[in-house]
Amino acid sequence: MKRFYQGLAVAIALVFVLFVASRTEYAGAPAGASSNAADTTSPFTDFHGEAPGNVHHITPADLPPPYATKSSALFGRPVARPADVWPQAPAGFKVSLYAQTDKDAPRTIITAPNGDLFVAATNQGKILVFRGITSDGKPEQTEEFASGLNLPFGIAFYPPGPNPQYVYIGDTNAVVRFPYKNGDLKATGPSEVIVPNLPAGPNHFARGVVFSLDGKKMFISVGSHTNVTDIDTDTSEFHRADILVANPDGSDLSVYAAGIRNGSGVTVNPQTGELWTSVNERDELGDNLPPDYITHVQAGGFYGWPWYYTGGNPDPRFPGKHPELKDKAIVPDVLLEPHNASLNITFYEGKQFPKQYRGQLFAAEHGSWNRSVRTGYEVILVPMKNGHATGEYQDFLTGFVLPDGNVWGRPVGVAVASDGSLMVTDDGSNSIWRVTYAKK
Repeated sequence: MKRFYQGLAVAIALVFVLFVASRTEYAGAPAGASSNAADTTSPFTDFHGEAPGNVHHITPADLPPPYATKSSALFGRPVARPADVWPQAPAGFKVSLYAQTDKDAPRTIITAPNGDLFVAATNQGKILVFRGITSDGKPEQTEEFASGLNLPFGIAFYPPGPNPQYVYIGDTNAVVRFPYKNGDLKATGPSEVIVPNLPAGPNHFARGVVFSLDGKKMFISVGSHTNVTDIDTDTSEFHRADILVANPDGSDLSVYAAGIRNGSGVTVNPQTGELWTSVNERDELGDNLPPDYITHVQAGGFYGWPWYYTGGNPDPRFPGKHPELKDKAIVPDVLLEPHNASLNITFYEGKQFPKQYRGQLFAAEHGSWNRSVRTGYEVILVPMKNGHATGEYQDFLTGFVLPDGNVWGRPVGVAVASDGSLMVTDDGSNSIWRVTYAKK
């Protein structure tokens, strides 16, 4: 079954690339020339404008009209990282290579209550565990916790707290769980299907999973099947472009929030208990439209897809459709560069970083393709005030794009280790990076 999903995903991806190639104008790899980067008055930029500490703030008033530029395709097939190139963090921070995962491309990373790091090797159908750190900054032990999954992505321990009994996995077609107790490096029993028959890939196959702080509800993110489609007639989008909610045993599955095209990254704010998500918005409306976003998620909220974006802005591909929803479409908390491909998110609750980082949100930006210039390919910091986003975001970990525009790294996951360091997975170079703060 795993080979079926992977083969189907590859086939669909190939068809999609050929489709895009037939419709779009390709930008050459000197991805350097960017009118956005040259225009200092524009809130939109590319990788040239990304550097640790740079602040960005995009508002709904900044959005251009649809089709202000042609739809482009600039894919980021990673090249080998040059020996003298390293991710860049703000002054006072140090970046080290914690693990090289060879053929296992690391994606979601979660810290277990005992400090072990659980990592989804999605394409390989595995869950890996990394334990401890040696004197030279490497894992003390690495094990394969589970294998034979389809396309695992989300990882969550249940019940929340210091002594979980299960680890839940968001596979592409189901939520499953394995028995778990602190310290387990391998699953001690077979997987148990908790939520069967989730709409499976191949497009937007990642399924995020997170529990409410009280452990009473389980949230599951399911991305859309298509870029955009008329969901009044397209039945393939049932229970997609939604965040679903269920009881921990899988019962009472329902839609928690809708119109979220691909919110694969989900977490819960430890201060407020609010659900948050990181969303890949739609393509083919131009370079600077619409913004990807990070937002808290309102129960029963509608976030626009497919009819509207960034509030009540109508998608021109569906003229006149559902005017009754225009005023109900929610403007997200933080607008990001369009096509950033924002993925996993986490709140910083460690004690190693300076105190101003406590309660702030980190997000992994996988990087663009539907843009004539490269954007994303970084880790960002979303400032929070009293548990709520300010609307800005800051570049935190950059340098994954070379000056000539070639890409060597693509951040996917972020997690706070037990010692307060920030762990970052990168499926471009198959690496796990560790960011520490050097106390002065």
